[in-house]
Amino acid sequence: MARPDKAADVAELTENFRSSNGAVLTEYRGLTVAQLRELRTALGDDVNYAVVKNTLTKIAAKDAGVESFDSLLQGPSAIAFIKGDPVVAAKGLRDFAKANPLLVIKGGVLEGKALGSDEINKLADLESREVLLAKLAGAMKAAPQQAVSLFAAPLSQAARLFAALQDKLPAEAAPAQDQGADEAPAVQDTVEAPAEASTEETAPAES
Repeated sequence: MARPDKAADVAELTENFRSSNGAVLTEYRGLTVAQLRELRTALGDDVNYAVVKNTLTKIAAKDAGVESFDSLLQGPSAIAFIKGDPVVAAKGLRDFAKANPLLVIKGGVLEGKALGSDEINKLADLESREVLLAKLAGAMKAAPQQAVSLFAAPLSQAARLFAALQDKLPAEAAPAQDQGADEAPAVQDTVEAPAEASTEETAPAES
């Protein structure tokens, strides 16, 4: 029988999976406690960046219907549970990983769809909801025709992501579009820098 504290941890993780728009799995081996604190601050209040235990996370992910994490839960793991705009969270993780190569983005899930690390980097290259709304407001002031075209664009996070990725996945051919339809913006893959050994006090690894 599972210990009460472990059962509570599993229940909390399961609820985090179910109540989040998305989740990104990372490995933080070598990062210091101060760096993890800096990352949490950079991600903001709409992201819960939590260090997790792999065995309990596997159980919680299964209970929540998330099956894409099983093979990735190795080494010191932490998950960014996203409550707000996934694009903003992806940008925050991507930018922090560029400055701190010891943070490794391993994969994620968005609106029930599994994402690889390259797809998360593509997500980070998209425009945030706030930017799109700002463009919409500007277009409404400039010309009604421009506002109509922006209203027709996919504004939801998941729709924008999947539309942008559709033309980027060579294994699956994108369906033919109507003549004159807008194409999803092209994005570039981000190449992770090689990890270097840290001389600072590192954060404790979870089992």
